[in-house]
Amino acid sequence: MNEIALQSAMRQLESLRSGAISVSELAEAHIARIERLNPCLNAFADFDAERVRVQARAFDAMPEPRGPLHGLPVTVKSSIATAGFRCEIGSLLNKGDIPREDAEAVARLRAAGALILGTTNCPEFLMAYETANLLHGRTSNPWDLERTPGGSSGGESAAIAAGLSAAGLGSDSGGSVRVPAHFTGIGSLKPTPGRVPGRGHLPPCVGPFSTLGAIGPMARAMEDVELLFRVLSGQDASDPASPPVALRAHSLDELRACRIGFFEDDGIVPVTAETRAAVQAAAQALRDAGFRVEPFRPHTLEQLRKLWNIFFVQCGAMFYESAIRGKRERLSPIFTEFLGIAGAAGPLTAAELLNAWAELDMLRAKTLEAMQEYPVLLCPVASVPAWRHGERSWNVEGKTVAYLDAVRYTQWFNVLACPAAVVPVGRSPEELPIGVQIAARPFEDEIVLGIAKIVDREFGFRPPPLA
Repeated sequence: MNEIALQSAMRQLESLRSGAISVSELAEAHIARIERLNPCLNAFADFDAERVRVQARAFDAMPEPRGPLHGLPVTVKSSIATAGFRCEIGSLLNKGDIPREDAEAVARLRAAGALILGTTNCPEFLMAYETANLLHGRTSNPWDLERTPGGSSGGESAAIAAGLSAAGLGSDSGGSVRVPAHFTGIGSLKPTPGRVPGRGHLPPCVGPFSTLGAIGPMARAMEDVELLFRVLSGQDASDPASPPVALRAHSLDELRACRIGFFEDDGIVPVTAETRAAVQAAAQALRDAGFRVEPFRPHTLEQLRKLWNIFFVQCGAMFYESAIRGKRERLSPIFTEFLGIAGAAGPLTAAELLNAWAELDMLRAKTLEAMQEYPVLLCPVASVPAWRHGERSWNVEGKTVAYLDAVRYTQWFNVLACPAAVVPVGRSPEELPIGVQIAARPFEDEIVLGIAKIVDREFGFRPPPLA
């Protein structure tokens, strides 16, 4: 019973459908792992075992399966409104906040039959690549408790990697489902914004964050990530950023027609030797599968990163200013650190913001034109694997790599509004997982998932020692 919680979501669903296990039995397997492992991981923001048991018994009493996820135990990042669960975005300023209504993505999870285990921890207001706050404390990585599972979907990634949850929802405006997946050795997808409706995210994905941000599925296997994407996707008529794009299926031959451009670094910030090796290994696996994979790196990456900094860091701080005014003594160190980074960039004028917005449109067009030749990109997720709690710089290839520079490899695809997936491939000398990133042009999410599944079959999830 303990082992089933580490199986893929698809395998768990097969066991439920065959009658090999009941929803209550599967729920108990997850409850047992949560009660055993969460005290050292601190992945959850809200979990109540009895509430889970009540849900499970109700599922077992149903005469027919509720939907394609019937009885599957899942979790939701505590920045995505989940009715009846604490969704405080990791802040003392929101202590005790419990939404009355589900976010659209959560409503779709429930309609498909998912069993909500609880909500997971995140850094205060989501503005960090490490999960810690004054409300729920620090989340640790199941591969090494002295290291972070990343952020801002760090609680979600830690729970899934350790088998506390079969799959779940995170959100991503600068790598927040991809860096945690890379750090903990699981899979994830940052969809094209709107393909998974963002309505109900806390705070709302509005202004520049309607381009940068997306709610995305996370799981131990890419076939599970794809399953969640198919359940969640589809236009939300009440969301102006949700496009009417139907699900598509691509044959292997159609996927092979997509030329893949790969690069091991961006020419500015180095990556570890093991990260290079992971990208090379994924490239070779795709060649062996019949894909044309060639070196290619867009020339616009550094300009895109600078624009991400304007929209995420400077605009992000501006968005929160009214909420935190007069309350800074109650903010966590990790959010105060973010405000310091934003403050060092100086005030953003209206003219600078307008020019940046115009420049973004032009750079997106230039980059997407270059991607017509290579519609799929393969590259690192970050310069380094999971870092120790509080670390903020690393020596890579004789060069000091700073905090935000180490994770720049995800930020480009937020300002480009491109879908991007992470697949676990390699290992560091410390046996920490190393993922690779697969991205494509906007609205080509199914292509990303199809290629990511091929890489995942070659490498894939391995349970962390703690699990």
